[in-house]
Amino acid sequence: MTALDVEAVHAFVAIADMKSFTRAAEALGTTQGAISVKLKRLEDRIGARLIERTPRQVRLSAQGAVFLDRARDFLAAHEAAVAALSAAPRRFVVGIAAHVAGPELPPLLAQLHAHDPGLRIEVRLDNSRSLLDAFERGEIDAAIVRREDDRRDGEVLAPEHFGWFGAPSFEHRQGEPLRLAALSPSCGVRDIATQALDAAGIPWTEVFLGGGSSAVTAAVSAGLAIAVFSERVAPPGTIEVGDRLGLPRLASSEIVLHSTLTDAKSRAALRTIAAVYREHRAPAP
Repeated sequence: MTALDVEAVHAFVAIADMKSFTRAAEALGTTQGAISVKLKRLEDRIGARLIERTPRQVRLSAQGAVFLDRARDFLAAHEAAVAALSAAPRRFVVGIAAHVAGPELPPLLAQLHAHDPGLRIEVRLDNSRSLLDAFERGEIDAAIVRREDDRRDGEVLAPEHFGWFGAPSFEHRQGEPLRLAALSPSCGVRDIATQALDAAGIPWTEVFLGGGSSAVTAAVSAGLAIAVFSERVAPPGTIEVGDRLGLPRLASSEIVLHSTLTDAKSRAALRTIAAVYREHRAPAP
């Protein structure tokens, strides 16, 4: 009977999810060399190659693809058994700024759950300023936000680049104020847009304000207004219209992670958050 090593299976699943030995090592709080040793130990134990690695790509082998779901089941059963020994459920509240909650959000939540099924994860979406205020009041355990003003603390996860996005059909009539959509008056990304327009002497008006991200997306997608979005989370079907409309270039920012958690399991969850964001925000080769 083949006995599986939990840490080796953890290493395999992390590599499969991150498609990177480096990111997997970061998520598990270890080194790339240690991850490679654990994977080799697992492959030797089951007698099959699970990961195919080239200088440009890390991917599952055919046997690895078959084994992956079973590996997840194995880890979930192990974590459930360990969690059953704990009398009190643990809760982890993470705030994610609406402008940075992009395609990495579903894999982020999946990774957190796979990492620790006994952890009850709650997500709060809001603008960066509101989340930073909530973090400082102790209402949330961690915040993933756009860097605000000159605040220099927090762990940098990735750069954040902004653009003016609108529907291909959007038209701006000369002599009329530029029509903008924004999340709320306290949204820092709104400030980036309005300050850039004011500095360039371009008149503007807000036609959608404070309706939430879905309302802003709907207004922009329908061609009623334009909005500033991170290039990674612009609504599907919209395009960058800044050059066509002669709009000013927008300054880049950074996505940062704030947390004061110190216990081992929570710090491990934070490493998973950081690794997922870095993986999904990494520049394409």
